[in-house]
Amino acid sequence: MDAKQVLLKYWGYSSFRPLQEEIIQSVLTGRDTLALLPTGGGKSVCFQVPALMRDGLCIVVTPLIALMKDQVGNIKKKGVKAAAIYSGMASDEINAAIDNCIYGHYKFLYLSPERLETERIRINLDKFRVSLLAIDEAHCISQWGYDFRPTYLRIADIRQHLPGVPVLALTASATSEVVSDIQEKLLFRQPNLFRASFHRENIDYMVLPEENKLQRVLSIVSKINGSGIIYARSRKKTADISLFLKKNKVSADHYHAGLDPEVRAKKQESWMQGRHRVMVATNAFGMGIDKPDVRFVLHVDIPDSLEAYYQEAGRAGRDGKKSYAVILYEKADITDLNAFFENKYPPPDEIRKIYQSLGNYYQLATGSGEGCGFDFIISDFCRQYGFSKITVYNSLKLLEKDGYLTLHEVFDTESRVRVTLKKDDLYKFQVENPDQDHIIKTILRSYTGLFSDYQKISEADLSRRMEMKQEDVTALLKQLHKLGVIAYVMKKTKPQIVFTRERFDIRNLRISPAVYKERKDADRKRLDSVISYITSGTKCRSRQILFYFGETHAKRCGRCDVCLKINKAELSERDFEKISEQLLKALEKGPISISEIMQDFNEKEEDKVIRTVQWMIDNNQVGYTSDGKIKSID
Repeated sequence: MDAKQVLLKYWGYSSFRPLQEEIIQSVLTGRDTLALLPTGGGKSVCFQVPALMRDGLCIVVTPLIALMKDQVGNIKKKGVKAAAIYSGMASDEINAAIDNCIYGHYKFLYLSPERLETERIRINLDKFRVSLLAIDEAHCISQWGYDFRPTYLRIADIRQHLPGVPVLALTASATSEVVSDIQEKLLFRQPNLFRASFHRENIDYMVLPEENKLQRVLSIVSKINGSGIIYARSRKKTADISLFLKKNKVSADHYHAGLDPEVRAKKQESWMQGRHRVMVATNAFGMGIDKPDVRFVLHVDIPDSLEAYYQEAGRAGRDGKKSYAVILYEKADITDLNAFFENKYPPPDEIRKIYQSLGNYYQLATGSGEGCGFDFIISDFCRQYGFSKITVYNSLKLLEKDGYLTLHEVFDTESRVRVTLKKDDLYKFQVENPDQDHIIKTILRSYTGLFSDYQKISEADLSRRMEMKQEDVTALLKQLHKLGVIAYVMKKTKPQIVFTRERFDIRNLRISPAVYKERKDADRKRLDSVISYITSGTKCRSRQILFYFGETHAKRCGRCDVCLKINKAELSERDFEKISEQLLKALEKGPISISEIMQDFNEKEEDKVIRTVQWMIDNNQVGYTSDGKIKSID
């Protein structure tokens, strides 16, 4: 089958989205390829189609466990064999997944970068017969990227074990600097970039100063028909805004990582199906979601970066119809954002102290603990060692990025079972143990594929089918596990810490001052870009975003809040930008009079200058001094 036939067979589409086919053909010819496709551009198809066309296994590297599970689940629904290995899995589960990839004709293996470098994976690479190495969220490999992870730097080491295997790197957001860095760090044999424009013709970007955000939220939601997402930074705020909307007869729900996984799944499904119109959420919501008819994405808090904002705003209007991306802010938000940034980077000595305390907390000897997972209640840990919650949380997130551990705020997993006996031996066991026969038959009737792979099960569902208490069903499953009949992995409900590497001696915990400073400085630069986007009232919003991502020749959109105000002043884009930029530059030296401003322009431009100055005064870009001169507004 050719690429279009594969697309039609597995996805039901007769044609590709822009650039997908070109990227796929590049991969099929064996070229290392970087695909820069905006959110909703169909990145997964770019590696899944060629992988289905080639013999062997496609290894997909991604740091996002939720995305792994989502994509594995989706590809399995198409009848394709796929597995994922991530932190928190039982050793037997990992072994089963590896065996299936070697002997079970599996087409996809999803791994975190930490898992890719483990000995267990390395020694089996030859047996896997790898056809393609796909690197998702590839911006993580660049120190200039907004989510830099040092573990990504070690992905290139594996290429020596995979001679001739092409690499496909994918990301939805990368600056020109990051694009070059990705190709260099992944050892591309030659540069090869496919880059779709970041321009979203159907999205109107708005930034609105607002002190009474709740009322403005209600006004926006009331004026724009269709479904939407409202992003807030705190979990409490998501619940408060959702409740406010419901009290005002808007169908809304809230979502954050602290909710039980089953609750989150139900909330997401309800919103996807249109039973709730608005989802108020933290940035935990959105991964893997492809709802085409989202008419608005509203941020009530300032995002951390333009990359994150572009991805979140890009969940609007995927059907190509007119949609809105709106940020509400007040001056205090910028102060809060700066404080939040400083808290993100605890001093290196404090990070080391927390890491050492964590090892003591779980009584792990130096050199042990790799792959071990533990329940983690942050309040208990802080109480015992005298740390603040925010310092611990941010330290753990930095240690996670460096590959020492993984923090699961809520371990998003379900109970799993695999039958470990062969069919004949299982039948013999049932005959010899009639008291276990009922549960075994119920499991076999309820779930398929149990002899070859772990399958998700529900103890609650089994208890209903067997007309037994759920705790009794759980006890029977544990007993069967102990007897070696099944491998049973219970659902975890508490937050988890998983040590992805052995516990290091505190002296060997590498937190380079130079790297720490470099990372913080790059993060600060991204934050400043967001603040500039929010506070700039003279530049088209769409152009600002496109310029940030390297599209320097984009035209004014004509529809964002800035453009609409400029349109009212009946000024051309060229005239407005020329005059406003010249004026702001002149004001860097101090207040100036209208006559002094006019000295830089000819008589024909006088009317345009007056209209531009008046516009800037009306829109709080400049102001008057007590003696009538024009001054900057900080």
